[in-house]
Amino acid sequence: MKKIVFLWVSVMMVSLSFAQMKNPVSWNYAAKKKAKGVYEIVLTATVEHPWHIYSQKTGKGGPVPTTISFKKNPLVSSNGGFKEVGKLEKIFDKNFNTDVLFYSDNVSFVQTIKVKNGIKTNLSGTVEYMVCDDSQCLPPVKKTFELTLQ
Repeated sequence: MKKIVFLWVSVMMVSLSFAQMKNPVSWNYAAKKKAKGVYEIVLTATVEHPWHIYSQKTGKGGPVPTTISFKKNPLVSSNGGFKEVGKLEKIFDKNFNTDVLFYSDNVSFVQTIKVKNGIKTNLSGTVEYMVCDDSQCLPPVKKTFELTLQ
């Protein structure tokens, strides 16, 4: 009986530790209307100190780069990818044995899209990212978002 109770308590403690996993990034998603049927999509990451988030352009062999994808919507078209707006830092990371590109504090990912015929629609997607500090990295995270375009 003691073994069963000990096992149950151990499983509960492990479950609680995973439930309280660190999440040092908060996201804000916005669609700013620029003209009829033209929107600027802005995804802003606010990163707690001392964590940092990686650029979309971080090369192979390094940490997981930030990637943003839209769910297919036949009413929406985009030209090019997301621009990164923030203070880009580049260092040689001995943990990955490569140069890495990252942002501390905050970064915005900005892209212009067009909506056919100016019709009201929704745009949904996913952002996948990874954060590290000087001593550890957290597993990659996927967040979904949805914006109303009107």
